[in-house]
Amino acid sequence: MTEPTSIANPWWRYGHVWLVVSGPVIVVVAALFTAWLAIRTPDPVVDQDYYRRGVEINRTLASDKALLPAVQGRNHAATPPADSR
Repeated sequence: MTEPTSIANPWWRYGHVWLVVSGPVIVVVAALFTAWLAIRTPDPVVDQDYYRRGVEINRTLASDKALLPAVQGRNHAATPPADSR
């Protein structure tokens, strides 16, 4: 009696191998894409006078009549109550 011989298929012929390999491959490709994107479009540098510009913007907004009640309410909530003796 002769035993049947089984011929093994190459590893790429099995579907579960691709399922296992595809996860890490997708992560590596996504990491490379993220690195490329970060290098291609760097964040802008913060201006040295960012604080002064912010104060000027707040002054402009505070001088607007539509925002005046909101600014007064904010300032009222931030002030401690006066001592009542």
